[in-house]
Amino acid sequence: MSKTTPEENKALVLKAFDTLFNQRDYAAAERFWSDRYIQHSAHIAPGRDGLFDLIRSAPPTLRYENQLILAEGDYVMAFGRFSGNGRPAAWIAADVVRFENGKLAEHWDVLQDEATRAESVSGLPMFGDHFPA
Repeated sequence: MSKTTPEENKALVLKAFDTLFNQRDYAAAERFWSDRYIQHSAHIAPGRDGLFDLIRSAPPTLRYENQLILAEGDYVMAFGRFSGNGRPAAWIAADVVRFENGKLAEHWDVLQDEATRAESVSGLPMFGDHFPA
């Protein structure tokens, strides 16, 4: 059984997300996601194929940017933005991934539309240091 460290897991999540969401390299992405991948998101069909099929159907403008990544044991939490998703607003996401044998094995997420300056009661952006254009 291959055991990765929390630091290795963070690097693997960032590389996996870039490979799938930004580069759309499905063959390379298979190296990162377990073939027994468990999907808990209400927006994504089961398994690795469900995730890959969702991205295949997304606009080619879809991009993922990461702002914060944390890891403990076999779990990684990535806080990021999915823009160019074909929706009126980008999604701000907290993705939690569990690793098993060095691969992404299980996933949960919390998604929220990115607020504009006018929509932000706090007066602060949800992602980065400025509001979306």
